[in-house]
Amino acid sequence: MDRSAANMTDVEARSFGHILRDRLAGLDAVQVARCLVAVGALLLVLVTLDPFPDLRNPDVTMIVGGRMALTYIAWGLLAAVAILCVAATDAPALKSLVTPLHLCLLGWLVINIVFSVSRGVSMQRFVLTVSVTSLAIVLPLLPPTRRSFNLCLGGAALVLLALCYLGVFLAPQYAVHTALDVTEPQLAGDWRGSFGHKNIASAVMTILVYAGIYLSAVGSFVMGPVIAVLAGTFLIFTGGKTSSVLCLAIYVLASLVYVTPSLWLKRLICFVPLIAMNLLTVGSVVSPVLAEMTRLLPLDPTFTGRSAIWDFALAAVAEKPIIGHGYSAFWDDVSARATAEGAEWATSAAHSHNSYLDLAVTIGLPGLLLVILIFVLAPLRNFQTAQAHSRSGALAKLFLTVWLFGLYYGATETFLLERQNPIWFMFALAVAGLHFLARFQCIEQTEPRA
Repeated sequence: MDRSAANMTDVEARSFGHILRDRLAGLDAVQVARCLVAVGALLLVLVTLDPFPDLRNPDVTMIVGGRMALTYIAWGLLAAVAILCVAATDAPALKSLVTPLHLCLLGWLVINIVFSVSRGVSMQRFVLTVSVTSLAIVLPLLPPTRRSFNLCLGGAALVLLALCYLGVFLAPQYAVHTALDVTEPQLAGDWRGSFGHKNIASAVMTILVYAGIYLSAVGSFVMGPVIAVLAGTFLIFTGGKTSSVLCLAIYVLASLVYVTPSLWLKRLICFVPLIAMNLLTVGSVVSPVLAEMTRLLPLDPTFTGRSAIWDFALAAVAEKPIIGHGYSAFWDDVSARATAEGAEWATSAAHSHNSYLDLAVTIGLPGLLLVILIFVLAPLRNFQTAQAHSRSGALAKLFLTVWLFGLYYGATETFLLERQNPIWFMFALAVAGLHFLARFQCIEQTEPRA
C-alpha cells in the first residue's frame, strides 16, 4: 500500500514536471517581453521612481526634482521599446492613429511651445508628456491576448495595492498625511499610500475599483473581487471626496450608456451632466445667476477655495485667449501676478483645479477645442462603433468607465496632458483602447502551436 502510494506520487511528480516543461517550452519570449513592458509601464506610472515621499521634509520637491533625469530616461526608453514591439506586429493599429485631427493637435502644441512664456520649460515637459502618452497609447496593444492584458492589469494592481497597504501599516509617516506635513497639515490622517497626495491616491483607487469589477466580470473570481475590495476600502480612507462621490456615480452612468442604443442619447447622458458640473463650478465665478444656483446646493460654494483659483485662471485666459501662456509653463511663477483682494493666496496654486480651464490657460482656446474633439467627443463615438460590432463588451465598458471618470474628475482637478500623472496615463490608455476596439477585433487567445 505504501509502495503503491509512493509510485502514485512519482507519477504525479513526473506529470507535473512534464506539464511545467511543456508550459515553459510553449512560452513565446517576445510575447513575454511585451507583457513585461506593459507591467513595467503600469508600475512606473502607478508606483513611480519616487514612491512614499516624505512630506515632512521641506526639501521634498527639490529631492524629487533632482531625479527628473532618471524619470526622462526611464520613460523614454520604455516608450521606445514598447513602440518597437508594437510596430513589428501591429503596424495597421499604429497607422490608424495618424489622423488629421491628431496631427493638428501635435502641430498646435509645437506652435504653442514656440510662443511659450518659458519655451525651455514647455519643451522639456512636452518631451516627457510625449513619452508617457505614447506608452499609454500603445499599452493596449502590448499584451498579445485579452487574457494576458487582464493578467498584466491585475498583477500591476495587486503590486500597487500591496505596497500601499504595507506603507500604511508599516510606515504610516510615509503613507498617511500627518500634521507635520510641510503643506496641507489639515489632511492629517488621510491615507495616500505610495503617492504624494490623497487626491491622486483616491483617483487611482477609483480606477482600480473599476479594474476589479471588470476582471470579476470576465472570470477572475478571486483576483477581481480582491482588487475591487482592497481599492474601495483604501479609497474610503483617503478622504478624497470627489473620487468617492464619482466612483459609484460614474459606474452607474457608464452602465446606463452601455445599455443605451442611440449615440445621441449616449451623448446626452455623458455630456449634459458634465457641462452642468463645469457651469456650476467654474461658471459660478463669472455668472451671478450660476453663483446663486451653486449656493443653493448642499456644497461649499467656494469648492474648498477653488473659486478664487478659477477666477485667477480665467483672468489669465483673457490675457492670451488664442495662443495661451505656453504648455505647462504658466503656474511655475505666478506669485507676482495681480489678484482680487482677499484671494492673493491663489497665486500659490500649482494648477487651475479644472483640466479644461487649465488647458485654456496654457495652450489657448484652439488647443482646448482640439483636446475636446479628440479626448472628449471621439471616444464615445468609438465606443458606439465597438459596441455595434460586438467587440469585447466588458473591456470596452472598462475603457468607457475610466474615460468617463476622467472627464468628470477633470471638472475639479487638473490632469489632461499632464506628463506622468497616473490619471492622465490611465485616461489616455482608455481613450486609445476605445480607438483600437472601434477598428480592430481583440485577440482572445493565442493561436495553437503546430
